[in-house]
Amino acid sequence: MTTQQAMLDVFGNVMRMVTMAVGAIAGISLVVGAIGILTMMWITVRERTEEIGLVRAIGASTTQVAGLFLAEAAGVALLGGIAGVSVGLGLGALLRWLVPGLPVETPLSFVLMALGVSFGVGLISGVLPARRAAQLDPIEALRAE
Repeated sequence: MTTQQAMLDVFGNVMRMVTMAVGAIAGISLVVGAIGILTMMWITVRERTEEIGLVRAIGASTTQVAGLFLAEAAGVALLGGIAGVSVGLGLGALLRWLVPGLPVETPLSFVLMALGVSFGVGLISGVLPARRAAQLDPIEALRAE
């Protein structure tokens, strides 16, 4: 005979394993997303070399150029985070609709942390491309094709 407490213990163990698996998948997704943003920003710097040279030639500082690319990387990551949170909240609402008794809720603090993490990943991913863009010599950048 299985007691209710034993069933709750098994359920708790299963939920801990699921939580760890979801956390691992989220970690892998963050790394893949960071690599994707880094690659995209490298390509952006390469394609916009002449633009960077022109901006630097008319007086933009290296800090301003770096800030522009950092903001772009963070914006892309934040938009991705907003899309991910929206999908997650939508799936939660669908689950609540399909299984009315199931307590599915997402605290606002988790949503804000997710958006903060996506913003941070974007900033970290954009540092190297932003530094490269800021260090381009304006004369050489204007000569590039």
